[in-house]
Amino acid sequence: MGDFLTLQHVSRTFGGLKAVDDVSLTLRQGELVGLIGPNGAGKTTLFNLITGFTRPSNGSIRWQGRDIQQLSAHRIAHLGIVRTFQNLKILPNMTVFDNVSVGAMGQHRYRLWDALVRRGKPQRAVAESTWRALEVTGLADAADQLAANLSYGQRKYLEIARALALSPQLLILDEPAAGLNDTETAQLADFLATLHRSGITLLLVEHDLNLVRTLCQRVLVLASGALVAQGTPDDIWRNPLVQDIYLGRDDEEVTNAA
Repeated sequence: MGDFLTLQHVSRTFGGLKAVDDVSLTLRQGELVGLIGPNGAGKTTLFNLITGFTRPSNGSIRWQGRDIQQLSAHRIAHLGIVRTFQNLKILPNMTVFDNVSVGAMGQHRYRLWDALVRRGKPQRAVAESTWRALEVTGLADAADQLAANLSYGQRKYLEIARALALSPQLLILDEPAAGLNDTETAQLADFLATLHRSGITLLLVEHDLNLVRTLCQRVLVLASGALVAQGTPDDIWRNPLVQDIYLGRDDEEVTNAA
């Protein structure tokens, strides 16, 4: 596996607050990595830095050897780094198919009006990408439904389908299990494992420790904006510092959650 993504001494300051503090890390092609830490640790800010929604105050971000820290979010997505959002960004008054088509158009550099109205090869490419993403996520039968009519769990998969329509090499997931019950979380874990086996590198922020422990090959821990630990799930769960800081849990709670 080669290095896909490399962050070197990345920081982001908002006013006097250092949300991300001198973070250096590497993701390798084919990994499935979890990012954990207390609320306010800087996890979402780090995702925003990697995906171009926020620019770093200091440091460099390299994707397959190329500096990307000054590129737009759209350009970074086109290069192969795509993210989902904790607060779902679906368009409720559009169909499931059209929601995913918005993502597919980003991959094919095709305008919304052209994709929905005109005919021809670009439109076919958008439709093909959309159907592939719907089939992978199990939403093909709901393609003609309004997104507003989906269950919360289905909306989670719709958010992932829109990201998959961009043909990501690295898919970044922001709390994909948030709001799901135990059965839905187990189903999501199986889905993400299958997605990973298909060849997509995955990085996820997640508060469900059981999901992280069972799913991820490697775990990164942020606290107060700094990367304080990284290693296998077993290494992380045995780490006394992690036990002390993660979400304010004591040793027994962290051990039981694992």
